[in-house]
Amino acid sequence: MNLRDFKIGARLRIGFGIILLILVAIVLMTNYLNYSNKSKLTKGLETATAKNLQAGVMKSAMLETGIAMRNIGLQSDVSLMQKEEQKVKDQRARYDKAVSDLKALGLNDAEKKVLGDISALDADTDAAFKEAIGQILAFNSEGGAKVISGRIDPLNTQTLVQINKLVDMQRANAEEVMDGSVTADRSLMVVLFVLGGVAVVLGVACATVITRSITVPLSGAVEVAQKVASGELTSHVQVAGQDETSELLQALKDMNESLAKTVGDVRTGTELISTASQEIASGNADLSARTESQASSLEETASSMEELTSTVKQNADNARQANQLAVSASSVAEKGGTVVSQVVQTMGSITESSRKIADIISVIDGIAFQTNILALNAAVEAARAGEQGRGFAVVASEVRNLAQRSAGAAKEIKELITDSVEKVDAGSKLVDEAGQTMDLIVTSIRQVADIMGEITAATQEQSNGIEEVNQAISQMDEMTQQNAALVEEAAAAAESMQEQAELLSQAVSIFKLSHDTVARRAPAPAPAPRRAVAVA
Repeated sequence: MNLRDFKIGARLRIGFGIILLILVAIVLMTNYLNYSNKSKLTKGLETATAKNLQAGVMKSAMLETGIAMRNIGLQSDVSLMQKEEQKVKDQRARYDKAVSDLKALGLNDAEKKVLGDISALDADTDAAFKEAIGQILAFNSEGGAKVISGRIDPLNTQTLVQINKLVDMQRANAEEVMDGSVTADRSLMVVLFVLGGVAVVLGVACATVITRSITVPLSGAVEVAQKVASGELTSHVQVAGQDETSELLQALKDMNESLAKTVGDVRTGTELISTASQEIASGNADLSARTESQASSLEETASSMEELTSTVKQNADNARQANQLAVSASSVAEKGGTVVSQVVQTMGSITESSRKIADIISVIDGIAFQTNILALNAAVEAARAGEQGRGFAVVASEVRNLAQRSAGAAKEIKELITDSVEKVDAGSKLVDEAGQTMDLIVTSIRQVADIMGEITAATQEQSNGIEEVNQAISQMDEMTQQNAALVEEAAAAAESMQEQAELLSQAVSIFKLSHDTVARRAPAPAPAPRRAVAVA
């Protein structure tokens, strides 16, 4: 794993994090050791104090017991003796409880031996107490006093000596605990110094590694920048890592390559400009010759264009007259077509009317037929009626005759109408054919008129175009003269451009490029200028 794969901020955070972790570990360890030492000290002192307290209780109870025993011997009243006896029992109970509490605190071997000796003395003392109380309660004060002075007092003295040994042991234990605490404090100081030294060493190591991972790439970047400032563009920058300094080196590398490319392009451009300026000067000479030849050709062309303009104008006038005639013929044909259309419509109306009349005659024929049938029926009914219907039969006969004549007349009219309709249909067909023919004539005349209009427009445009060409030729003649002046100005500009190219080449000559860059930017040989041949 390379440190330069991490950002600078991440590296600094890691370094400071390691130092902080070490400091936290030192603080936690110090607190733990200090707490452990203080706990041991406190526990030891508390135990020693508690043991001293119980030893004091034992002393106090023993002394109180001795006093109560002597008071019993001094009393003559039985109740007072019993009261002092109860005090003796209470103090012995207090003494025994102190012994039990002392054992509960935990004893070492020496303390257990001393307490064993005290227990043995206590057994003898209890027996002596019982004997002395018995003598006193039996009103043998002298015997009780002898027991107290001869047996109890020596036993109490020995017991006090043992209790004092316990007290001395607790004092020694307290001093040992204090000495152990002092030793632990000294050890803690040593541990702190060692851990502090380790933290300093690790901190210096982290700072050195992180500093070098930052300063070394920055030194390389400064070196590249100084070389670029002095015009040295041949440096090969090596970029490793993904941190900010690597990004800076990559940017400097890109800048160096881009600047080298730009300077190479400028050098190539100056060489190309120099070559181009020479070609421009050579081309200007050719252009001057061609311009003179072009001027003479334009004069001849202008003369020919004037003659062509006159001819085209005459053609345009003739086409305009033909177009007017075609338009007139088209108008007449359209009027004839309109009349034929009206005739066709009229014939159609006549045909429609004839058909309606034929329909009416058919209706009349039907009515006559029905009337004949009715008259026949009336005659039959009159014959059935006999004499009474004779007159009605005569009338029916007349009606029948009238109906037959009406039917005959209707039939003749229908035949005439049918013949008339057939003739009208034939006339309508002829009129339709005439109308279609007129439509074709009108369409043809319109096409002729359109074509003549197009010819006229094209001729007019041609005339206008020739006039514009004539004007353009005149302008070209003027521009040719102006071009001659521009050729001289271009020659002066080409000379100035060549001088500027030399100055630019001198300006970029301070930059040093690698051979690869120079080879890549070498200009291709310029093609030889083509010289046009003037046409007289």
